[in-house]
Amino acid sequence: MKICFSFFAWLLIAASAWGQQPITAATAEELAEQLAPPVAVTRTLRIVAPVARKLDLSIQFDYNSAKLQESSRPLLANVATAMGSERIKELKFRIEGHTDSIGRATYNQQLSQRRAMSVLEFLAQQGVDKQRLQAEGKGSTEPLYPEKPEAMENRRVRITTLD
Repeated sequence: MKICFSFFAWLLIAASAWGQQPITAATAEELAEQLAPPVAVTRTLRIVAPVARKLDLSIQFDYNSAKLQESSRPLLANVATAMGSERIKELKFRIEGHTDSIGRATYNQQLSQRRAMSVLEFLAQQGVDKQRLQAEGKGSTEPLYPEKPEAMENRRVRITTLD
């Protein structure tokens, strides 16, 4: 029994590590499902605080710029559609820009803020109410892979639910 439990614990840890890769493509339905709060199933009267949902997206920008590349627009259009879906249309979101550790920290902070704002503006152009969105640059302070601070996967945009 103990061996079986250990195996399942290891499997959960491995699965969560595999899930860290930033999303490069997904449908609006898949994105809405990942951002939606879990359906509460409980047999007690205990109140459970909602947990913020996070999506790491692989959004491409021109080099040293906050200009979105065309290849990232379909994924962001699906994010906008998802944000308008019935399950999450009332939620608010933080858009976080992240960079790798290449370059100066102050520059990376500014670049990540501009990139987060670029994504916010794109989502607003797609019909998402700006009142539901906030942009925040994180620079290289929260790498996806801390053991590889210069890894490409650290350059990403994270969407986090605020409600």
